Amino acid sequence: MPVPPLPLLPDPNAPGLTRRVTGFDQTGAETEIAVVEERPLTIYLNRQEVVTAMTIGDYPDYLALGFLRNQGMLLADDVLTGVDYDEEIETVVVRTERQTSYEEKMQKKTRTSGCAVGTVFGDMMEGLEGLELPATKVRTSWLYALARQINTTPSLYLEAGAIHGTVLCQEDRPLVYMEDVGRHNAVDKIAGFMFRHDVGAADKILYTTGRLTSEMVIKTAMMGIPVLASRSGFTAWGVEIARQVGLTLIGRMRGQRFVCLSGEDRLIRDVDPASIPEDSRKSRRKSAGEDA
Repeated sequence: MPVPPLPLLPDPNAPGLTRRVTGFDQTGAETEIAVVEERPLTIYLNRQEVVTAMTIGDYPDYLALGFLRNQGMLLADDVLTGVDYDEEIETVVVRTERQTSYEEKMQKKTRTSGCAVGTVFGDMMEGLEGLELPATKVRTSWLYALARQINTTPSLYLEAGAIHGTVLCQEDRPLVYMEDVGRHNAVDKIAGFMFRHDVGAADKILYTTGRLTSEMVIKTAMMGIPVLASRSGFTAWGVEIARQVGLTLIGRMRGQRFVCLSGEDRLIRDVDPASIPEDSRKSRRKSAGEDA
């Protein structure tokens, strides 16, 4: 399948992603706002039902592929024979040439700090043994430029809130932008896009609005992306795993400020932070204390 023209950006006006709801504000006045839709999506791998995710409903094929890939259930060399989405029963079936059976693995699962699909099957560190990410250099000018572009791009978050965004970037350019009610869903959509279109990871940056938890770090590392950045904060285990696999981990990116807790030696500080304008209130996304 050819790679779609990039960048792939969210369409806040796409039908079915939001609905208008009437309520009352603090003064008792009637008001109407947009709220994000949420619906179940059941994912099958061949004949085996794997999980039901709560999602906004866009890009179900990428979400299914990315989730299975990040759980180690879909292998890098697997040949797909079909990815079929049935909108009526809200189900995606991913079919491969290889016969698959993960019944035993699915019986042993760990609930993580994720939202929407926050489950990792088996050992959370499975697949990370011996993994060492490329020591990709990152210019701080890229980080500031990305934050500015991403935070002002029309999106479901700016339209309705209550949603996370994840962006695949290269240097200072956003390439693919996904949103969902769960930050893990948004990451999985990016992973599915990369798997479907054979997009390389070694020179990429992953930007997310969500917390930098252990699972977010593991997913990014499993995708082979060497840099993970967020407006939100960190967990201690997330930092520990990032240092173990050589992931550059940057959080609390707001205006002129950020904190790097892993990979400091890979940062190239090529711009004076004082020259960077503070975020406008309109474009501010979730901070560490506002995560879903």
